[in-house]
Amino acid sequence: MVDSSDRLRVYYDGSCPSCIRDREQYEKLAGDAGNNVEWVDITGRDEELRSVGIEPQAALKELHVEDGQGRIHREMDAYILLMSRVRLLKPLAWVMGLPVIRPLLARIYHWMVNRRLERTGRMP
Repeated sequence: MVDSSDRLRVYYDGSCPSCIRDREQYEKLAGDAGNNVEWVDITGRDEELRSVGIEPQAALKELHVEDGQGRIHREMDAYILLMSRVRLLKPLAWVMGLPVIRPLLARIYHWMVNRRLERTGRMP
């Protein structure tokens, strides 16, 4: 039985091919640990997003993860939480959280996302 306090809901852009590939890769690496993760495609779910405290435009630009207590984690916090659940990715999650690494990764992440959204004409 899955403990609901251990469950994660990942709000991702299902219209983004690289986001879909990232999800598939995570599921492959997570194995059984992935059973506690519910993937929610944000496409066309503006009201649902707002009901849990996520602005739809922000959801396009940053990964959001809801933990079992209903708290929303965004950007690097979301990635670190998600990755820390997988034994193979746990060391990478730790490195991502380091004070010197985290802001650099956040800048690269936003640059890549903004570039993708501009290229596909979906920039909010």
